[in-house]
This record gives sequence, structure tokens and C-alpha cells, in this order.
Amino acid sequence: MTPDTLRPLLDRIGADMAAAEDRGRVADYIPELARVDPAQFALSVAFPDGRVVSTGAAQTRFSIQSISKVFTLALALGRLGDSLWARVGREPSGLAFNSIVQLEMEAGRPRNPLINAGAIVVADALLGQYGPRELLAELVRFIRSACEDDDIHINEAVARSEAETGHRNRALAHFMKSMGNLQNPVEMVLGAYFHQCAVEMTTEQLARAGRFLIHAQGAPRLVAHARIRRINALMMTCGHYDGSGEFAYRVGLPGKSGVGGGILVVVPGQVSVAVWSPGLNAQGNSKLGSEAVELLARRTGWSVFG
Repeated sequence: MTPDTLRPLLDRIGADMAAAEDRGRVADYIPELARVDPAQFALSVAFPDGRVVSTGAAQTRFSIQSISKVFTLALALGRLGDSLWARVGREPSGLAFNSIVQLEMEAGRPRNPLINAGAIVVADALLGQYGPRELLAELVRFIRSACEDDDIHINEAVARSEAETGHRNRALAHFMKSMGNLQNPVEMVLGAYFHQCAVEMTTEQLARAGRFLIHAQGAPRLVAHARIRRINALMMTCGHYDGSGEFAYRVGLPGKSGVGGGILVVVPGQVSVAVWSPGLNAQGNSKLGSEAVELLARRTGWSVFG
């Protein structure tokens, strides 16, 4: 697959998505995200050397939200190695991304680092290596290096909006603190977590940033290959919350979604894909984004299952 052969395919998928009537529902429990126009759609594919093919609003910035968990996990594994797994598991949750039920049953150890509780633990672990400002600066530097683009920033209005309404995340954090699985003050950890979720990117930037996970010649080499395999495995099994099995069945590729409507998808050894459509399905994943990536995988034959 080359950029020239891929371009008409993306345009056809973009046209299909433009005609869709049911676009899902935006994440209206975060006021800043509730204001986003659900009619928007973008799809970008980045090749290892940085060439990108796109369709739709590929230059429009959106809040990557939980996709940021992939980048903080990469940082944490680089800093802490396998000691991280003493505090967070590697199993699918099978429950909503902000569920407290499983956390209580399992004594405050989150199922995996890609649900909210797990990502809060990862942020706490990183705060043992950095101060809050240093952590966020390092995260932005890492994403900029992966993207090879310095024009990536945190949206302070989105971070404030999350801080003002993030009561469920506070409940998760306080419960884990009570069980001894948070070492830093809850508000410090959540401040870092809310800000990491408020990183803004376009689909073109996000697709470029995902290239470090495809392990192909010409792509940025920021993480050891062994860790890339582990991160991709977690994206495959846990990247879409309680919709992870359905996404794996329909798409067959590692992916990570965010409630801002973005999805980052990895085609190992080939390309990185980013899609954005703000309307979500019942599991909190982009409705049209999931459908578009399924079409892309079907029409290209891309799958880790051959």
C-alpha cells in the first residue's frame, strides 16, 4: 500500500462517514467536550517516513483524552520497567472505563493501565520520578518527538473543565489512596492526569506520533522493541474499555480510544492510523471512528491475524 493507492480509499471512507445519520453522542459530562460539533470527521494514515494521507478535518485539533495513556505508559515503562506491574495489572476490565466496582473487589489494584484507575496509578508512579510540571513537560516532549512536530500543547480550558467535573475520577483516586496504591496527594495526581488528557492534536499529528509503535524502518525509535510489543498487546486487549473485544474482532489491530472521539490504531511494521469523530457509542468509543477503521482494515487487509 502506497500513499497514492491509499488516498482514494480514504476519500471513499470519508464520504461514507459524511453520509452517516447516527453519529453517536459527544462526551457531554465534560463541558468543554460537550461544545464540540459532532458533524466533524477526520482520518489520517502515517507511513514510517512521516508521509501522511488524510481525509476530512485532519487539521482540526481535538482533545486526545485517554489516548494519552499510551504515551504515559511508554514513559512509565521506560522509567520504572516491570516494577510498574506490582501496582497495575494487564488484564481487560470488561467494565466501563471509570468503574469503581472492580477496583473495590481487587483491593485497589486496577486491571490495566488503559482504564482511568490504571492511568491514575501510572501518573502517580511517574510523579515519583518527576514533579507535576516536569512530568507534563516530559510528556509533551515525548509526544512532540514521536510526532516530529513542536506544535503540540495542552488545552488548559479542557483540563479545568475535567478538574471541575471529574468526581468519579476523584472517587477512584481516593479509594486507591485508602488502599495504599497512591503515594502522592490525590489532587496532585489528578492535576497531572487531567492535564495529560487535555493534550490537543490533529489526526495528522496523532498518526505521526503513533509511528514509534509500528517498529518499522524510518519510524522514530523512542521505545525498545520488547516494550512496543507489550504496549501493542495492551492496546489490543484493553484499548477500548468494555468494547475492546468487539474492536479486536471487527478491526484486528491494536488501538486506543479517547472520549474526545479520537482513536489511534497501529498496523505493526506498516503504518499508524488516527481517526476522529466526536460522537461516541455506548462504550465511550468514537462511533464513526470505529466504523471507519473497520472499513479501512477490511479494504486494505490490515490485521495482526493475517
